[in-house]
Amino acid sequence: MRRHGGERQGPVRAIAAGVAVLAVLLVLCSLPGDEGGDAKRPALPRAAGPAVGWGFTHTQYSADDGTDAATARAARLLAAHPMPQNQHLMGWGADNPEPRPGQFDFADLDRRLALIRRTGGTPVLTLCCAPDWMKGGTAGHTDWSTLEKAPTPAHYADFAALAGKVAQRYPDVRHFVVWNEFKGFFDDARGRWNYEGYTRLYNLVYRAVKKVNSANQVGGPYLVMDSYVPGDDTYASALKGPWGSVDRRTLDAFSYWNRHKDGADFLVVDGSSYSKDNRYAPDAFAATRKFADVGRWLRKESGLPLWWAEWYVEVPDGNDDRAGWSERRRTATQATALIEMASGGAGSGFYWNPETRGAQCPGCLWTSTARDDGGAALPMMDLLSRFSRAFPPGDRPQDLATGGTTVRGLADARTALLVNTADRSAVATVDGKRVTLDGYQVRWIDRS
Repeated sequence: MRRHGGERQGPVRAIAAGVAVLAVLLVLCSLPGDEGGDAKRPALPRAAGPAVGWGFTHTQYSADDGTDAATARAARLLAAHPMPQNQHLMGWGADNPEPRPGQFDFADLDRRLALIRRTGGTPVLTLCCAPDWMKGGTAGHTDWSTLEKAPTPAHYADFAALAGKVAQRYPDVRHFVVWNEFKGFFDDARGRWNYEGYTRLYNLVYRAVKKVNSANQVGGPYLVMDSYVPGDDTYASALKGPWGSVDRRTLDAFSYWNRHKDGADFLVVDGSSYSKDNRYAPDAFAATRKFADVGRWLRKESGLPLWWAEWYVEVPDGNDDRAGWSERRRTATQATALIEMASGGAGSGFYWNPETRGAQCPGCLWTSTARDDGGAALPMMDLLSRFSRAFPPGDRPQDLATGGTTVRGLADARTALLVNTADRSAVATVDGKRVTLDGYQVRWIDRS
């Protein structure tokens, strides 16, 4: 989802999904395996523990919406590169699951979960957002402009009951994220997050999902790690680096949740490499170090496996779009962010797939399925799927010294990922061999 921070909540861009496309389900019955690179790597296993690996989040328009030819092509693409796939309970492709108390509509969730299963993905559900009647609206009516409102305290238990119902309906889903970016939990009067309210909701949902199956994995709090550039002391905190300082109100919310939660199997956050007022420090590539520094701090404070539910490296324009960079530069910066997140101890992350309906789709995983020729892989799909295969759950890749001033590297015993962060050629050294990279090139090297 396009992120926002605290009191600056932007317009809702997520609405209910369109009509399901039967062609997707037909083609999925006989999908091929992975024929691309890294074939020697085993397929990503369906994780049972707190780490699921690296994947993506389905948004409003995904591989189940569009023309027959394009949705079939996108489904084959997903099946060829199995990854964890995250879907929200309501919004971002899913209609209101409980429009009236006790009246359920899971058609959209059924369709999305069927797509995830049939394409070999590990399913994850983000338990957000809430039906209108739980947040002061009218039962039987869905006002999508209020999607980001939190349930009222009187309905926290109702939302938890819905979460339990969902966990019961989908017993193969073992990973649940509670809420999204503290939506609706900013207290304008006090100028801080209502972390007491969120934690109460979290604990009720945690218990409800665990009651269905104690082996279910539940995590939160899905806070945005907002920060300010060096020299800007607005809400400054001790968690800082050359990229700036994390908003202390965010850390206050995390600390309260961390002390008062009933339990958690993993820790979930999101954030951007740029500051809350859309500035980079020192520059767009170096600013990604924030993901490593914040990750190390969170791991130390919580002791939990770390997930990045979303991450962003390109500043949005006034329409919340990110189309100012070349795809080559964008992919290189994203690769650097992935390296930093892994270096900071994260074992899982979900790329927010910014699928559109037009011919151009900057940063998308595949071309728009609204077009007959859509569903084809884009550079981010290659990067994300290869990263997912190269560094699966349980793998502990390490920073790789490359000897190049502009080249970042990450590696385990079998695979090395190199990224040239400059727009000119650079030379690196890997295992005693010189490697030349073009400007903004992302390169994989087999070390086995």
